[in-house]
Amino acid sequence: MTSMDFVLLLAVAGLIGLMGQVIAGYSLGGCLVSIVVGFIGAVIGLWLARNLGLPEFFTVEVGGKAFPVIWSVIGSALLVFVVRLFMARRVLV
Repeated sequence: MTSMDFVLLLAVAGLIGLMGQVIAGYSLGGCLVSIVVGFIGAVIGLWLARNLGLPEFFTVEVGGKAFPVIWSVIGSALLVFVVRLFMARRVLV
């Protein structure tokens, strides 16, 4: 994997994390957080798809590795939704 492939992978993960946050209706942070959410969402989404026997479709190949876009967005949205449920609400006094 070249450095350009790595930068492209970070950009794809950032966009997927951003889409997951938009779908869940909650922002966890900035650009770096979106990248992390995108990568963790890919792991969660693939795990769900494989355990449920669902096919991988619409993958983006970066540096010879397939990145499942649809399952990553679904996993990102689930991750953000769960984090939102467990975050303490801040009350302004």
